[in-house]
Amino acid sequence: MTALLILAAAGLWAGMQNTLAGGGSFVTLPALLLAGLSPLSANITSTVALFPGQLASGFAGRSMVLGVGRLSFWWLIGISLVGGVVGAVLLLITPPTIFARMMPWLVLFATAVFAWGSFVRTARAEPAKINVGMLGAIQFVIAIYGGYFGGGIGFLMMAALSVAGMHARNAGATKNALAAAMNASAVAMFALSPEVKWIEAAVLAASSTVGYLAGVWVLRRVNEKALRVAVVVLGIALTIGLFWRQF
Repeated sequence: MTALLILAAAGLWAGMQNTLAGGGSFVTLPALLLAGLSPLSANITSTVALFPGQLASGFAGRSMVLGVGRLSFWWLIGISLVGGVVGAVLLLITPPTIFARMMPWLVLFATAVFAWGSFVRTARAEPAKINVGMLGAIQFVIAIYGGYFGGGIGFLMMAALSVAGMHARNAGATKNALAAAMNASAVAMFALSPEVKWIEAAVLAASSTVGYLAGVWVLRRVNEKALRVAVVVLGIALTIGLFWRQF
């Protein structure tokens, strides 16, 4: 019961965090690890649990989604779906022991992406544009990573869409919809996996969906910079903890 209460609190926080700044998996992963799940099972269960909230947020912002030039929004959706399937298949065929060794490096990479997207990219001058072919290729790679692990995908997509010339508000709504698409592929692949712990997933799904909706209200009141700092600190702490477990 204590573990489920911790998961409920983690899901609420993760949902709000994804709405406000991204990086919600930095909260759900350690909570699931504390609940006794293996790294592989925690990653798969987290992906399944966060999907309903991602779907809701993507639907809520549907009026603001855009494509880029000749690369329509539906092309981006298709690229994300295919990439999500590839990433999910790679995860399912990865032996649990190998994934456990990879996980600290994946979290470290996601934390670095989060920090770059939060504090470095925003401080730079207007970046050079990328063409739509390059954007499609980048989105495909991001989708594969999203289906495999997912930490930091929001910031990867925000960076790519912004560099391609999309305004921040539209980029945010578009990346929410694309994240839901790539995770739909992954969830479909994971649905029959024995690694999904459905009780934990159900608790996280319910609380994170509430968190996603509450995030809209909190968005107008929270200090976003402080939140982003907290996410980076949590990512660093989780990375250190995962490396420590290997020794």
